[in-house]
Amino acid sequence: MNDVDVREAITRAHHDEWARVVASLTRRFGDLDIAEEAAAEAFATAIQRWPADGVPPNPGAWLTTTAGRKAIDRIRRENKRDDKHKEAQMVYDDDPPEPVGAIDDDRLRLIFTCCHPALAMRTRVALTLRMVGGLTVPEIARAFLVQETAMERRITRAKAKIKAAHIPYRVPAAEDLPARVTGVLAVLYLVFNEGYLATGPDTDPVRHDLTAEAIRLTRLIRALLPDDGEVAGLLALMLLIEARRTARVSAGGELVAFNEQDRGAWDAALIAEGHRLVRERLAAAAAGVAPGRYQILAAINAVHTSARDVRDTDWSQVLALYDQLVRLDPSPIIALNRAIAVAELDGPEVALAIVDRLAEALAGYHAYHATRADLLRRLGQSQQSRAAYGRAIELAGNTGETAYLTRRRDQLQ
Repeated sequence: MNDVDVREAITRAHHDEWARVVASLTRRFGDLDIAEEAAAEAFATAIQRWPADGVPPNPGAWLTTTAGRKAIDRIRRENKRDDKHKEAQMVYDDDPPEPVGAIDDDRLRLIFTCCHPALAMRTRVALTLRMVGGLTVPEIARAFLVQETAMERRITRAKAKIKAAHIPYRVPAAEDLPARVTGVLAVLYLVFNEGYLATGPDTDPVRHDLTAEAIRLTRLIRALLPDDGEVAGLLALMLLIEARRTARVSAGGELVAFNEQDRGAWDAALIAEGHRLVRERLAAAAAGVAPGRYQILAAINAVHTSARDVRDTDWSQVLALYDQLVRLDPSPIIALNRAIAVAELDGPEVALAIVDRLAEALAGYHAYHATRADLLRRLGQSQQSRAAYGRAIELAGNTGETAYLTRRRDQLQ
């Protein structure tokens, strides 16, 4: 095996095994710091040894064993941790690692620990990306446009809080599980949305690294909780949005509006997988299982991606789904998106009346002003439309979106 093959094997092992190794060590030693550092040391050792020794037959087992030894070495060096030292000596052996199923359970425990409601939402996101996703601190800092030192402190404080507050490393009890799964999905959706439409002005308008990582982690949750409808719904939603990624940005770096995208450039495989998941959830709904927020959002995106041309979109079905969603989530952003469907069915004047009622709630939201600008443009009110576009441009942080809004504004007479 040449050096390129070895590097690819190490990259693949990091992608597949990081969370397993960290989760296994967390269960074994009860300490996120030890688990993270020992896992990192194990991968560093692999980089040194695998080119000479060859890739082991079971990379995950090799990494778990090596990381366990690294953890014990670290504990032995820390004189103040005699009790942990004794505990480590008791569990230190060369037995093969536990079956994959048990390690998967450990990964699920790790995800729930990182997404514990005692932590601030942005901290949950960062900790999940580090401990479960295996992203480095510099990668996470770049993703959310903060200094590396600030991100390092955030993650360190989070791990310290988990330890000080004795946040349990376990899957929540049955009665707590639905609410806690909702929190986990919210974290993953935040990661995906930051990649789908990056908020920073000095980054790519679409961050494939973040959308891909969010999808990967959601697939993991889906494998661990295969019967959870909202997990399936979120995965379907992400896949149907990700399928359009390459068509969303022009060669000049400008975002391309949904109705202007080249549908032939959409990823047919991702759309097919997303549609299959939506059909499964529709079958469950027909059997009396009420769909949740992510399932309805996925169904809306399935309607959009089913149309070969934007003119073929079944707007009546889209509006019916939004009506269903509003009953679950009566937020002003959902109402704004519903108004777009209303405009297609009842005209821009009716939709504008709905949008204007959201002015106070969404005054600082760039998409509100962009939607209003488009409706005013369709009504021939160019001066008011230009002003609304101007406000949207001021609030939009995404360079690709700013370029698109500026062009639309400048096209007005």
